[in-house]
Amino acid sequence: MPIVRRIARTALAATLLLVIATGLAVTIIPRFLDRRYYEGPRSDHYDGARFFNPDGDDTMAPPAGGSRGGFLWRQLTGSDDRPAWPDRVAVTPARPPARVAGTRMLVTWIGHATVLIQTQGLNILTDPVWGARAGPFGFGPRRVAAPGVRFEDLPRIDLVLVSHNHYDHLEQATLKRLWQRDRPTIVTSLGNDSVIAQTGARAMALDWRGGVQIRPGVRVAVTRNHHWGSRWFADRNRALWSSFVVQLPAGGNLFFAGDTGFGDGQWPAEAAALGPVRLALLPIGAFRFVPGQMASGAHIGPAQAALVFERLRAAHALAIHWGTFRLSYEARDTPPRMLSAAMKCLGRTGFDAVAIGRTIEVPPATTAPPSPPPPPMTTPAAMLACLDTPAVRAMR
Repeated sequence: MPIVRRIARTALAATLLLVIATGLAVTIIPRFLDRRYYEGPRSDHYDGARFFNPDGDDTMAPPAGGSRGGFLWRQLTGSDDRPAWPDRVAVTPARPPARVAGTRMLVTWIGHATVLIQTQGLNILTDPVWGARAGPFGFGPRRVAAPGVRFEDLPRIDLVLVSHNHYDHLEQATLKRLWQRDRPTIVTSLGNDSVIAQTGARAMALDWRGGVQIRPGVRVAVTRNHHWGSRWFADRNRALWSSFVVQLPAGGNLFFAGDTGFGDGQWPAEAAALGPVRLALLPIGAFRFVPGQMASGAHIGPAQAALVFERLRAAHALAIHWGTFRLSYEARDTPPRMLSAAMKCLGRTGFDAVAIGRTIEVPPATTAPPSPPPPPMTTPAAMLACLDTPAVRAMR
C-alpha cells in the first residue's frame, strides 16, 4: 500500500509539474497571462506596473533557498522530510446566530484565514474559502479540516474583506456563492477587484491608507502589511496586498492582518494609530520551509506574530492561517505550541489559538491609557533568544 501511495503521489506531482511547465512556457512566449489588474499613478509602493513592499522586498526568492523548481518539486512530492500531517482533523461545525447586536462580539474561526466576526448587528467575513483545495484547476494543497461553519449555516454576510489574490485567500467559487446569496459589501486592495469581478461579484478596491464608511460609526481602513500577490506566474505583484482595520463605534476596532511577513515591523503601529484594537486576527502558520526556520519573508511565524500583537497593543488576538491547508514544513500543531511559548516570553496573555468551529466571545477593549506606561517593545532578537530552549528547538 505505501508503494502504491508513493507511485500515485509521484504521478500527481508529475502532472502538476507539467501544468506548471506549461504555464511557464506560456508566460515566456505570448505573455497573455500577464494580466494588468490595475493601472494608476506611481506611489511609494507602485512603480507604474507592479506593486512592491516599500520597506524592502524579501519575498521573491523561494522560502527554502535553492531553485524555485526544486522547491515546488519537494512541496509536491513531500520529499523534504517534513513532519507528517493528519489526513483529516475532526471538526464540530458551529451554528452562529443570525445577528449579534450592540458591542457584544462573537467570533468563529472557520479555517485558515476565514473568520466570521459578529458585532454591531454586522456579519463580517475575512478571506472566505470553503473549497477543498487551495489552488487553480482543482490542484493545490488539500483541506485537512472541514470549514468550521457549513456554508448553509452561515448567516447573511454584510461585509467581506479580501486581503490579496493568492488562492488560499481569494477563492472565486466561494465569493460567487456569497455574492449570489447575500450581495455583501466586498472591500479589497487595488487590482483584486478585477479578479473578483470574474465571478460576477463587485468589490471596492482601495489603496493603503484608503477607507470606506460601511454605515454610520463603522468604517473600513485599508492598511499596509508585507506580502506579495499572484494568481499565476507572470502576474506577480500586479495587484496589491493589505491588512484592514474595521473601526467600530464602541468596544475597540477589529484588525485583520491578512497574509504577511514582518518587514520593517512598523505597519502594526500604523493600524494601532486608528484606535484601540479589540481583536486582531494574526497569522501564525506556513512559516517554516527548512528545519528550524522561524519565519519567511512573506509569512510571520508565532514568534513574530507575538511581536505584531505587542506592537498593535491589542487587547485580544486570534491565531489564524494554520492547521487547515498544509503549505509548509512545520507539523500541524507546531504553530499554536510555539505561540504559547512566545507569549510567555512577552509575559502577556490574550493571544490564543482555538479549534476550528469554536465560537468565542471577545470582551471590549479598554480605552483608558495604560498605567503604568507599557514597557518598550520586545525586539525580534530578544524574542528569538527567549525561544532558544530545548523545548522549542524540539518542535518540528
